[in-house]
Amino acid sequence: MKILIVNTNDINGGAARAAYRLHQSLINTDISSEMLVITKQSDDRTVLSLSQSVGKIRQRLRRLQFFFLDKMKNYPNRTKTLFSPSYLKYSEIVDKINEINPDIVHLHWICNEMIRVEELGRIKAPIVWSLHDMWSFTGGCHYDEECGRYVDSCGQCKVLKSIENNDLSRDVFIRKHKTYSQIDNLTIVGLSHWLSDCAKESSLFNNRKVVTIPNPIDTNIFKPIDKRRAREIFSLPKDKKLILFGAMSSTGDPRKGFLLLQEAINKLKLENVEIVVFGSGEPKNPPSLKFKVRYLGQFQDDSSLQVLYSACDVMVVPSIQENLSNTIMESLACATPVVGFFIGGNADLISHRENGYLARALEVTDLAKGICWVLTDANYDELCRNARESVMSKFESSKVVNQYVTLYEEALARRVVN
Repeated sequence: MKILIVNTNDINGGAARAAYRLHQSLINTDISSEMLVITKQSDDRTVLSLSQSVGKIRQRLRRLQFFFLDKMKNYPNRTKTLFSPSYLKYSEIVDKINEINPDIVHLHWICNEMIRVEELGRIKAPIVWSLHDMWSFTGGCHYDEECGRYVDSCGQCKVLKSIENNDLSRDVFIRKHKTYSQIDNLTIVGLSHWLSDCAKESSLFNNRKVVTIPNPIDTNIFKPIDKRRAREIFSLPKDKKLILFGAMSSTGDPRKGFLLLQEAINKLKLENVEIVVFGSGEPKNPPSLKFKVRYLGQFQDDSSLQVLYSACDVMVVPSIQENLSNTIMESLACATPVVGFFIGGNADLISHRENGYLARALEVTDLAKGICWVLTDANYDELCRNARESVMSKFESSKVVNQYVTLYEEALARRVVN
């Protein structure tokens, strides 16, 4: 069985890291797997970069084309939520996919104008598509800001701040509907039960096979180490309770909930506490918090993340909308409890008062209560053990890979029948 993992990047970003982990897990299970990306940052020979084949000049021409044809300019008041129309006509990605001729094409995050929507219909092999956000079944937004209009056909897009029915989101939705109808063998994978349910509700996927399979994690890499030693490595204080917050552009993306965390932190009635932020450097005008904040910037390697998770006492993920957070899974695997809101896919990872705390949706007071509870709970050591065990039982690489192999076999069987 020959699998081709397709993602915009190989190791930069949450979706990329999850896709690459699956790719590695397949190889470790003796499954033939390659990964096709636009931007390659690893030195892995099994990762193929399209930019290498099309050349830098043509990539620059593509960026110029996007600049001059950018339809997003018609919506200057749009929110900060990512929106991808995916309409550029120039792309050789599908030609490369068909040239490789895999048994299964496994799509992951394919935006940033990696591929035009209409080109998906030209892929010859059966398609499995793991959803890292809502983009595949909306009119272009990656998270709908609780709009829900993807259930019908989008339009009046909340993210675009549009009041028109026939806006860009409706146009993208119609293009997707037409293209998806041309794809016979398509299996949708929601990484969380929440996202699977959303996909089933969308008129784009309500007649498709939708299953829930999480991201895998290598628990031999993400595992706890001695907390004192971990703090020495990052020069973190040994006599403080450390609260960890982290995400790509963690303080700049409103969806990640930093403002809610800020409010919750300022409600804490605790002493000897410090905040550790990764995924972001210190802002020009740092927010006012009652505790000292250490900004550690971005981390690219798993070993550094393992040490950081092990160094801290609690991880807080205050996202407003979230699929299946890598940071939650990684923290739990390193035996560090997590506090987050009861939204999206968080409940797939956090078991309330067993390996962390699920605060009521967007209720800052309850978020603060959860942080305080974890840091003062008499059974903290048991919380840590439960955190590690919960990941080992459901998300460990070999268990997840077996589910994907079964899914691939089912897709291949449908191709034979057809």
